[in-house]
Amino acid sequence: MVYHSSFVDEEGITKACGCPLLPLKSHIKGPAPVSEQDKVDIVDEAISFFRANVFFRNFNIQSSADKLLIYLTFYINVALKRLEGCRTLAVGTKAIINLGLENVPVPGEAGFPFGGLFSLPQSQEEAEIFRNYLKQIREETSGRLLSCAYRPNGTPNKWWLAFAKRKFMNTIVPQ
Repeated sequence: MVYHSSFVDEEGITKACGCPLLPLKSHIKGPAPVSEQDKVDIVDEAISFFRANVFFRNFNIQSSADKLLIYLTFYINVALKRLEGCRTLAVGTKAIINLGLENVPVPGEAGFPFGGLFSLPQSQEEAEIFRNYLKQIREETSGRLLSCAYRPNGTPNKWWLAFAKRKFMNTIVPQ
């Protein structure tokens, strides 16, 4: 059974490309609304559900927040793939920063992994809002993922990095 997002009530939430722009506990500048620090956000859910959800090839979408959960699960898989060869936290941080600097494609552009999952942007403005949201959420996920993928002494956590070998929904992870 796949773990689904608990963010099913979308009242008052802005959407872009059929995806809700959910609040984040983030200090990173972007279009996401700010969430309270003591509440669970979509990034917390994605990281906590990752090791279970990565085993599934099919994902039954129950709410539009599940689309974001799928995207973040894929992104965590990509990030772990980049961290796989990094033996220290410093090297891993550098790899994650480089991943964050890469271009973030939106639906309809080459390189977007889930073309049929999200609707195409209706305008250039919607595309930029969605691109900036994805960039912000990827940066936030990367920062939190480092604390899971590496132990406090800076060595890799093999119980997390072992999941880099998994293919999520039969999607090929770019190197």
